[in-house]
Amino acid sequence: MIALAAAAVLLTALSACDAGDTAGSPTTSPVGQTGAEPPTGPTGAEPPPGGLTGKEFDPADFAEDSAIVDNRWLPLQPGMRYVFEGRAFDEGERIERRVVIVVTDLTKVIAGVRTLVTYDLDYNDGDLVESDIAFFAQDHAGNVWQLGEYPEEYEGKEIAKAPAWIHGVQGARAGLTMMAEPRLGTPSYAEGWGPAVGWNDRGRIRAMGEETCVPVDCYTDVLVIREFNRDEPGASQLKYYALGVGNVRVGWMGPNEQERERMVLVELRSLTPDELAEVRDAVLEQEARGYEIKKRVYGQTSPMEPLWGERIAAEGIERADPVAFVPRSARLQALLARFRAWSSKVERGHRRCRPAPGGSALGDGAIASGASRSCPSFC
Repeated sequence: MIALAAAAVLLTALSACDAGDTAGSPTTSPVGQTGAEPPTGPTGAEPPPGGLTGKEFDPADFAEDSAIVDNRWLPLQPGMRYVFEGRAFDEGERIERRVVIVVTDLTKVIAGVRTLVTYDLDYNDGDLVESDIAFFAQDHAGNVWQLGEYPEEYEGKEIAKAPAWIHGVQGARAGLTMMAEPRLGTPSYAEGWGPAVGWNDRGRIRAMGEETCVPVDCYTDVLVIREFNRDEPGASQLKYYALGVGNVRVGWMGPNEQERERMVLVELRSLTPDELAEVRDAVLEQEARGYEIKKRVYGQTSPMEPLWGERIAAEGIERADPVAFVPRSARLQALLARFRAWSSKVERGHRRCRPAPGGSALGDGAIASGASRSCPSFC
């Protein structure tokens, strides 16, 4: 049995939100398609020169501030929480899906690269089915890479599986998560390679300049990435990214897609210091389990460290007061100030909806009173 109380404190009950029969907005093409997958990019056109394939990962391309991820399509600001809700199918049965993603203020060095740690909690019909700590870093050019993950899959409250993969261990390789400058027509790219656990997803730019609306806000100039596995033809997941925000919608396409997951962003806000501390403790507890459960994989990594200061003790999961953390360099200090300004701007821009009768579309009191417009009718 495992203790998950620290994570549970964070989460509030939000009403299940259905993305409808299509994951696109009324101004975008539907994605719940059952026909053949449409071509990506100009028909018959050769991919333009350049474009990353996901195989170019080189630790030499990362600086000391590689854990600062400010890619305009995937900004990972420590302390931000994203909540997605929607529906999917599990063995033919429709289920309610909820995913909570928190950008922590923890880092882990992998292959000499300092990565930022994210914490994902996945719920099916209200039950926690997976918690995942993942590791991202940004290179000199602004591309975002994933260097591994340690997920725990649950049956009830017990861990059933922990299919971890870490760059450089058991043949695993880092993969590309987001290009600095995505372009239509570029080839597909590897999002990581974990042969021991069957991780070999790929991504490809499917559309740019799209528009979509979710309970949090409406967005223009949206980037759509198709994610797929070559071992499962005719099945793809679509992810919609808004400039300066990140992922705001998830859809699907292809005649062989079984899960048919559709989710929309229903909450985007900064955690309080106490909430972030609770997440930090939950992540460190999961890290401690990882060292025991996956000694040959996760056990090859160094302990996590706080983003802004001294090392966290591996034993006893002790940590210093985060308020006292001192940035490692003047550049990090400047980036922290910029991130704080960005966070304030995001929260101001995403508190414009009035609460729907009987509750809030965003949850946790994240909607400002006296707002200027009503929320779109999504839920």
